[in-house]
Amino acid sequence: MKYAFPKEFWWGSASSAPQTEGETLSHGKSATVWDHWYSQQPTRFHNDVGPQDTSTFYKNWREDIALLKQLNHNTFRTSISWARLIPGGKGEVNPEAVAFYNQVIDEMLAQGVQPFINLFHFDMPMAMQEIGGWENRDVVEAYAKYADTCFALFGDRVKHWFTFNEPVVPVEGGYLYDFHYPNVVDFKRAATVAYHTMLAHSLAVKAYRARQQGGEIGIILNLTPSYPRSQNPADLKAANIADLMFNRSFLDPALRGEYPQELVELLKKHGQLPACQEGDAALLQQGVVDLLGINYYQPRRIQCRDSMVNPESPFMPEWFFDNYVMPGRKMNPHRGWEIYEQGIYDILTNLRENYGNPRCFISENGMGVENELRFEQAGRIDDDYRIEFVSGHLKWLHRALQEGSGCLGYHMWTFIDCWSWMNAYKNRYGFVQLDLATQKRTVKKSGEWFANVSKNNGFD
Repeated sequence: MKYAFPKEFWWGSASSAPQTEGETLSHGKSATVWDHWYSQQPTRFHNDVGPQDTSTFYKNWREDIALLKQLNHNTFRTSISWARLIPGGKGEVNPEAVAFYNQVIDEMLAQGVQPFINLFHFDMPMAMQEIGGWENRDVVEAYAKYADTCFALFGDRVKHWFTFNEPVVPVEGGYLYDFHYPNVVDFKRAATVAYHTMLAHSLAVKAYRARQQGGEIGIILNLTPSYPRSQNPADLKAANIADLMFNRSFLDPALRGEYPQELVELLKKHGQLPACQEGDAALLQQGVVDLLGINYYQPRRIQCRDSMVNPESPFMPEWFFDNYVMPGRKMNPHRGWEIYEQGIYDILTNLRENYGNPRCFISENGMGVENELRFEQAGRIDDDYRIEFVSGHLKWLHRALQEGSGCLGYHMWTFIDCWSWMNAYKNRYGFVQLDLATQKRTVKKSGEWFANVSKNNGFD
């Protein structure tokens, strides 16, 4: 069967400043939460590899953009580092950063690759974290000014902007489950961080629209469908609460300009609502996006709890559900994640049926594999497993398009093997292999395959 995609479909990949640039404390850049945390607890990072050891995009941007062209990307998403552009979090702009990002944007355009630019990818400047991070409304205001500075500097050429990538992850990691700095376990503080993030998002959207630069602005959400174990009412209720907590807490404000009332009532009942101020509701209404990025990796499978909650335990989402291990599920054994290609179709169908079929694209989808050198043949990584993964998801995406989905493109995570937070380089995701010792770049078999898919706007 021929899987043909619409004309002008966006083929590309995604990355981020903190995971690729390097030069993390040089060329005027200040420390982020990652630089600080690594300095304090390096052993929490795989093989003690920290944020300074990335794929050196700051030095090798020209070579890497040439590789984007070789892979037939027509679009590519990366991010601007707030700590590089405005090292104090607010105040003076770093001229070296302006020159760097101008070079990158201009070269991408010269190579026929449209830049998709994200403003925040988990990389809070430490100067802002020291005054409370997203718990402090002063940081919300500082972020809005940073965003507007980016629009002023680069908005004449960048026409696709995103306020945040996966805003639920700093909430989960930093304030619920202890896998990001500041390693807090406190639901109410987590709810405050989530709420203030969406206020910051709305301020940035408002600022962008005021400039009338002829582009569009959106947000990138990792949407993880919550599948109930069964149709038993208890399982359905548990899955609904998981969906409210992890998906709709960001999806509804981004697409509807308001929070689900059911979520508000649940948090109010348990005394977990963040503090609201007059004007917040009107501001959230102004944050409805032009374009939604969808990151999809794995499903969430849910069952009702079969035990009582410890009343002395911290209030957590898991008070309302348990995770369910479905027998016979297909797994990526390297990452420990379920592979469920239909999830991409289910997300797009939900958006079409329940959210007015918004303009959207798959902004991340990927497969991380450990020790890929096992699969090297004649100097190339033969990652047929990645080709199978991507093509499987693209088939379900194609079906969603046939049924009228507003999906405009597909971006793979990621272009080149990159540093991945606490996992560092444990799992490799790239179309391009990175030799950490030499920084040599080698296109994998999947990269060659994807270049042909993009060239032909589809595959057999």
